[in-house]
Amino acid sequence: MNVGFPYRFDATGRTATADDDAHLRDLIAQVLFTAPGERVMRPDFGSGLLALTFEPNSPELAATTQFLVEGALQQWLGHLIAVDSVEVSGSDGVLRVLVQYVSLRTRQRRVDEFTAPGAAA
Repeated sequence: MNVGFPYRFDATGRTATADDDAHLRDLIAQVLFTAPGERVMRPDFGSGLLALTFEPNSPELAATTQFLVEGALQQWLGHLIAVDSVEVSGSDGVLRVLVQYVSLRTRQRRVDEFTAPGAAA
């Protein structure tokens, strides 16, 4: 059973669940948008992506962000996915992350876009 993220109740009043594809997407979002030090028992979990949103835009920052995100996904989800590419873009105050990956369990290639929590879509 995969617990839905964020935690919520379904229509029957039970813990909401997610299918395997949605669960994998939820795991990626957790890695992307969790700041290192935020989790008590895993202080190094996360990518630190949100800390870079206030840095001046430059080619160096784009390369650093891509490297940081790919490394975090490999470290924390390398047993579940193989990352093909990561594209990070920011415009009009919205941070978007496009992740292309292959699910190691199903061998299906997927492309998911993530938007920073609290951002206007």
